[in-house]
Parts: sequence; C-alpha cells; structure tokens
Amino acid sequence: MEQAQPSPGPAAPGAAMADIPAEPARAGSWRERFRDWRHRTVARPGFQRWAAAFPLTRPVARREARALFDLVAGFVYTQVLLACVRLDIFNLLAAGPLTDQQLVDRLGLGPEGADRLVAAAVALELLERRSGGRVALGRLGAPMVGNRAIASMVEHHATLYADLTDPVALLRREGRPAMAGYWPYEAAASSATESPAALSAERVAEYSALMSASQPLVTREVVDAYRFDRHHTLLDVGAGEGSFITAVAAQAPRLKLMLFDLPAVAERARVRLAAHGLAQRASTHGGDFFNDELPRGADVISLVRVAFDHPDERVLRLLQRVRRALPDDGTLLLAEPLAGVPGVEAMGDAYFGFYLLAMGRGRPRSAAQLSALMEQAGFEPARVVPTRMPLQTGLLVARCRRR
Repeated sequence: MEQAQPSPGPAAPGAAMADIPAEPARAGSWRERFRDWRHRTVARPGFQRWAAAFPLTRPVARREARALFDLVAGFVYTQVLLACVRLDIFNLLAAGPLTDQQLVDRLGLGPEGADRLVAAAVALELLERRSGGRVALGRLGAPMVGNRAIASMVEHHATLYADLTDPVALLRREGRPAMAGYWPYEAAASSATESPAALSAERVAEYSALMSASQPLVTREVVDAYRFDRHHTLLDVGAGEGSFITAVAAQAPRLKLMLFDLPAVAERARVRLAAHGLAQRASTHGGDFFNDELPRGADVISLVRVAFDHPDERVLRLLQRVRRALPDDGTLLLAEPLAGVPGVEAMGDAYFGFYLLAMGRGRPRSAAQLSALMEQAGFEPARVVPTRMPLQTGLLVARCRRR
C-alpha cells in the first residue's frame, strides 16, 4: 500500500526486504507459502515505499492503495448515494442536463451544499460534468432513474448502518439491533403471546412493501433463467405481496398460480394480484410455513429469498414441508444470493453476512450447502442454473427424490 508520507526515493529491492525474517515453518501448498511470503513482504513499510516509486510496480501499488482506501471510505460513498436518492437527483436529471444554478434552485441545498454534493457524485460516477457548467447523469447514476428497487434498499440501509456503527458489539450479540425490530416475524416467532400467523396487516406493511419494491432485482433474473411454462401449477412460498408470481404469470400465460405467506401478507397479495388481473388464475393461502402444512396441487414450488433468512434447522423443516406438498415428479426452485460465488464473494459473504447478522437470523449459504439441505429433505442433488447477474441472485433447481 502506498504511504502518505514523502518517500526518500527509490531503494534497491534488496535493501527494502533486508529486514524480513526467515519464513517460519508452516503447513500448506507452495502457493500458500508463497502468498504468506508475499503478504509479509507487502506489509513492510520499506517495501511499500519502494513499490510506490519503482515504475514497474507503481501501478499495482496505487491500485491496491485505492482498493484499501475504498474500503475505508465506503460508508461516505454510500451516504453520497443516499443524499442523491433522497433529493431525487437522478430522476431530476433524467430529462437532460441542468446548470449548477438550476440544481441549486431545485435541490434546496444552497450553492455550497449543491456544489459539494455534485462534486462527490461526479467523483463516484453517479453524475458527470458537461460543457457550459451543466451537470448530467453519470455512468452509475443512469441506472438509478426510476429504479424503485435500488432506491428502496438505499433508504432501508439507514437502519442497517446504524446497527453497524459498532460492528464488534454486533458480532458479540450485545444489545438488540434495530434491524431485528424492523422484521416483525422474528419478534412474533420468539414471543410467548403472539404467533407470526397472527400478525396484523399494519405490523407487516412496511417490511412487505420493502420486499415488493426490491423483489424485481431477483425476479427478473429467475424469470430470464428458467422456463415456467413446462409446469402446470406454481406455488410460491413466502411470496410476500405476489410480485414474483405476477412476473411469472406474464412469461407462462397458462400456468396456474398459488401463493403462501402469513395471513395478513397473503391478504395484501390477494388485493395486488386482483389489481393485475390475476384473480382468476391465482389463489392465495395464509399460514406459517414453519408450523402449517403447505397447500398441495403444485408441481413446482419456489422459495425466493426465503432460506437465507433462517438457520439450518428451520430451513430443513421448511424444505421437508415443501417435499411433502410436491408429487414425486415435482420440482423445487430456490433463488437467493449465494455465498462463495466466484467474482461476487463480497456480496454473499460480507454484505449479506453482516446484513443477516443485524437482522438477528439466517446466513448466506453456498450452492453446495443448500443442495445438502435439499437432499436431507428428500430431493435429488440440486443443479445450479446460471443467472445473468449472479451478484443479485443464484438459482438452484432440485427434483423430488422418489419416496
């Protein structure tokens, strides 16, 4: 990593590494031993100064320094994005560039505040400068136009960031995170006087609305990756307000649709499905999928962003209920962000690892871990169906194992 202090000038590589102690004996492959040696070398301030000055290593040193600084500054970057979302700046610029003064007038920040926000957003490629003192959408800002799913998640993260103020306390389970209170199902599940199935419409409204707003990010990937018209009936379990089966209905016009969620949520879904003209094709069923049997009649059951919200023993219980509800030639679809996906490890293991920790339940799992749970529940080994954006979701498909 490049150091902030002035360098006295390039030093010979031998001088930079002269004080590196002999490598201790350790187990592992030669690749692991090489990585250990490399990391010990890079940790030396003298080597860092040399690498930043030497022409062949300078680009690597700068890239690594920037990557580390991005981790340090990440929270500030997210707050710039939150400010842009709350001020609706992306939709404001959707029709075309505006001058600095026009932005000052419309944002209500004053010249200094508007200038500071625009400069930050330009640096993050959310906005870009144009000729004549105009400001336009940037490379990363353009996809935000009208994107209710991402905007809702950006707003929602204010609660998560409050819980992450002291990450060590969160890891030690000290106190009750605000995110846990945001999710009413867990509080009801652990209550001696209230069950999840008895939650009122008011209690589930906010969380259900967020899930419906963010669901398109996952729904689009699943519908593009899998053909539902090979089935006759789909049951979506933990379906929220029905945004997933609404999208599937458009892809497979002859498919019969069923939805299962808590009674108050299922009622919200019934109203929404009727508004989309699906009242005759879709039936809604209320209950608690950990305590109630699932309705039968479907040859394919979907679990979309359900399993990773729960510990292994509860996921296994749910998968067993799914298996009982399916015929011997039935199919299970499980869609959610996966851990250990090459290229997007940070999303599964870092982001969702801490997000679910703040929620107080669940964890991200790899495809192999989920497939093992499915096999325990009575399914064949799952196959991974590639999605266009594995950053957003992975898709596993498993056939029932004959009884």
